[in-house]
Amino acid sequence: MHSQVYHSRDIRAWEQRWFAQQNSAYGLMQQAAWAITQRMMAKLDIQNNKDLKIAVCCGQGNNAGDGYLLAKYLTQHGYDVEIYAAELGASALLMQAKHEAQQAGLTIHTGFDFLRSYDVYVDALFGIGLNRTLSDEWQAIIQNINVQSGLKIAIDIPSGLDANTGQTLPIAFKADYTLTILGLKIGLFTAQGKEYAGKIEILSLIPQDAALKALAQLSPTNIELPKRQAFGHKGSYGHVLIVGGHAEMGGAVILAAEAAFHAGAGKVTVACHAKHHSAILSRAPNIMLRDIDALSSSDIDVLLEQVDAVSFGMGLGRDAWAEQMYLKWFDQINSSNLEVVLDADALWFLALNPSMLKLKTYATPHPGEAAKLLGIRTQDIELDRVAAIQRLKQHYAGEWVLKGAGSLILEEILIKDKLLPNIQSEKEMLPQNQLWVCTLGNAGMATGGMGDVLSGMIASLKAQFQAQIQLHQIVTLHGLAGDELAKGGMRGVQAQHMSEAIYQVVNR
Repeated sequence: MHSQVYHSRDIRAWEQRWFAQQNSAYGLMQQAAWAITQRMMAKLDIQNNKDLKIAVCCGQGNNAGDGYLLAKYLTQHGYDVEIYAAELGASALLMQAKHEAQQAGLTIHTGFDFLRSYDVYVDALFGIGLNRTLSDEWQAIIQNINVQSGLKIAIDIPSGLDANTGQTLPIAFKADYTLTILGLKIGLFTAQGKEYAGKIEILSLIPQDAALKALAQLSPTNIELPKRQAFGHKGSYGHVLIVGGHAEMGGAVILAAEAAFHAGAGKVTVACHAKHHSAILSRAPNIMLRDIDALSSSDIDVLLEQVDAVSFGMGLGRDAWAEQMYLKWFDQINSSNLEVVLDADALWFLALNPSMLKLKTYATPHPGEAAKLLGIRTQDIELDRVAAIQRLKQHYAGEWVLKGAGSLILEEILIKDKLLPNIQSEKEMLPQNQLWVCTLGNAGMATGGMGDVLSGMIASLKAQFQAQIQLHQIVTLHGLAGDELAKGGMRGVQAQHMSEAIYQVVNR
């Protein structure tokens, strides 16, 4: 079973159903605090030092109640713990938890002016319900905690991080560990969540019920490709066509084509401006070339019949020549039965000429391209990446990758109709969207050409395996290759160096 990821409203509704079955809300708070205590002790005891000084920072809601009880349990196990707290809110659960902490003899300081240095700072300020901009006072408090040296542990979610969008509000507690309660929240894995959550561990405290529905799944990180048969030949492993390459932008098609070959394609053809042909052959003489300006519509039809996958748009440009090429190629590609990748400038022109995409089409925008496609601002995309990718699917069909930290992948899968459980044909099955989150990749990959590499990989692996490999698996392999390349350091990673890393990850 893949790791399920949830929206905060579904987690809270699950809790309420649990309480409606006469289970105790305060009992769940105690259970959560006890589980956090056990996890923390396992981490702190690695250092074999119970003299560690721990500051637990408590806010005004139930998340603070977890903090008060955690402080009590850690004290009972011999740790040196002090609480720094805001003025109490009105929650009866919170009042009860604070009373228990006081009964245990804990020192509770009002406010967050630390009186000494601590080895560990625990964030119990805000829970998953926070979705508003923090006041200046709370921003200053969180900033003050962040600048302290010491291990940082967040309870449930780093305070100031939106549990559903991964956006900071506008600042968040920067955790080394996040011990998240009941279920994984989508905001921990996408947008800025990756920066602030640190290592994420889940505390599964109550049984899931039938009404709980996941928003997404984490993409598995172990991808195994089918082994090659001994009698295979170059025609057995797919022919990829790369289309793009404006006279002034030849590098993108080179990167995509090399990535396609290193991901295992048997043959790769590039259709681009003729001025790039010599440079392409000097780098990779196994690439076949066509002059994009010399191809008629009938030539394109013949070429499309010879290939298994097309990657369209890299380095195409946005001028009148590029628009002419887009209009010349798009309808023929979109009416084919090929595996098709749309990236870069093809997405720009798709936004100007909206069309519904055929099956087996994979679009890979970054946030700026997604904003163009939806007619909104880039910052609106980042404010809710999940909503953005769902809107892209609704507006254009196809399958989508919204690139960035914690890339989102929205695929279409076929499921059996519950009313017709014995059907076997795909034509009788129902389409359903499945959202995935890629947890791999790194900040070193934020450099020109990485998207071209991904497009080449998608075309290559789809050409080889068609429905045997899913889009989220290819995005994961791309992230694995980037992580392999960044082992020596993220600064200065270059897209043209990805080929060897791709070769490694597709052969594991």
